[in-house]
Amino acid sequence: MRTLLILLVGLNLTVAAADQSLQPPQVKTSNGLVQGYFDGVDVRVFAGIPYAQPPVGTLRWREPQPMTHWDGVRLADHFGARPMQPTLWKDMIFRSTHMSEDCLYLNVWAPTTGTNLPVFVYFHGGGLVAGDGSEPRYDGSAFARQGIIVVTINYRLGIFGFFACQELTRESPHHASGNYGYLDQNAALRWVRANISAFGGDPGKVTIGGQSAGAFSVSLQMVSPLSRGLFRGAIAESGSHLGQKSTPTLAEGERAGTQFAASLGASNLKESRQLPASRLLEARRQDKRPATNTIIDGYFLTAEPQETFFTGRQADVPLLAGWTSAEVDYHSLLGEAEPTPENFRAKVRELYGKQADRVLELYPASNATEALRSATDLASDRFLAYRTWKLMDEMWKSSGHPVYRYLWAQIPPRENDAPNPAANIPPPQGAAHSSELPYVFGALDRITDIQWTPADHHASEAIHGFFANFIRTGDPNGEGLPQWPWFQASKPKVMLIDARPRTILEPNLRRYQFLDDQQ
Repeated sequence: MRTLLILLVGLNLTVAAADQSLQPPQVKTSNGLVQGYFDGVDVRVFAGIPYAQPPVGTLRWREPQPMTHWDGVRLADHFGARPMQPTLWKDMIFRSTHMSEDCLYLNVWAPTTGTNLPVFVYFHGGGLVAGDGSEPRYDGSAFARQGIIVVTINYRLGIFGFFACQELTRESPHHASGNYGYLDQNAALRWVRANISAFGGDPGKVTIGGQSAGAFSVSLQMVSPLSRGLFRGAIAESGSHLGQKSTPTLAEGERAGTQFAASLGASNLKESRQLPASRLLEARRQDKRPATNTIIDGYFLTAEPQETFFTGRQADVPLLAGWTSAEVDYHSLLGEAEPTPENFRAKVRELYGKQADRVLELYPASNATEALRSATDLASDRFLAYRTWKLMDEMWKSSGHPVYRYLWAQIPPRENDAPNPAANIPPPQGAAHSSELPYVFGALDRITDIQWTPADHHASEAIHGFFANFIRTGDPNGEGLPQWPWFQASKPKVMLIDARPRTILEPNLRRYQFLDDQQ
């Protein structure tokens, strides 16, 4: 009898599991029911949930409008359209099938069980002109299996997300224009606040994160009054808005937008809104003037972001930030010139004039090996490393919460292939920009065209574990990982993360302080 009972219980469990696989998961949001799918037996995925109305027609270049309600069940089993964008980066692989102005969708990965779970809202990179939340390297299943809900979002990019003009400002109830991409991110955070509990999440346990342009976005959400109180922690990978002399004003953004619209032959806002999206995209691609992305519009941004950090008026939350060991290669500094000591010194003197000797002390080039390394370092520091350090330095000075700094040094196999001597291509000087992303998300298995090594898996376990701990508690430390001390200017400690993560003293503090003095 006992054996029969065990068999019957086992049969019932099998039937229940089968029923679960036959019945896609459903969740009731504030706008209606959504139906997703299972990734394995322990993760629910809801892809392509609209969090705002499509920003098309008369809603082009308006702040995101609340999504309307729908009847019945809305399928959330495929990723929404990615934002309008040119083809720029070969490392971007999308699971969305097409691009469209109708792009304001988000994706949720959630455990099958649990309540009051921590939430990780992630802003993708791509220079504010490319990318989307469907990329496999942002897959949230591994975090979900750690009891963390992941939300990735799409937001308007390029001319569709960052366009200002006087007509738009007059039309706006907030007397502002531009910054629509950032307003989209804010709207997604508000959607999370209103809906994430239905997926098992705690709206009071939200951490925002992003890489490159996503990290820029994180730093700006930290200073915007619109996002105050919508998150309790922040992660910035390779980027921030700090470290530049000034942010364009609304008037400057309006002038740039008006000039761009005039170049298209559009005499007013109505005509600009009627232009095909493809024409706007191509016109921006051909426009040789610098694009104005972020402006102090008086609504999303009410003050100079750097000044907000200087005075400690940013979101006072724990911060985890860092960058890769070779964000860009020497070409970003030298162009097509060879990284010889002579070429490097000449470029330094061109850029820094009377300060050149000081730069050459910090970035020595006594031989070819040093010149290659220093050209890579200076290019990387000028690109994003200094900006990220500046964010951390200001947060450490003004925040009541800890700041944690990492340096990502694991080089993926594809980038670590032996160079071709015939092509005279130097070996990589470190881990490149964006290389940490699939490791962070524990998503190496989603990138199938790379032969990952045991060292890669060890590095992924480390950084994924650090991030998971931070999302849960605001502290990356936890069982099975090396101790990660706070970042402090007097005793700067860095978590060097590769296959053997370890704490080191900040090796390049004088470089960042010098670049800071040049601002």
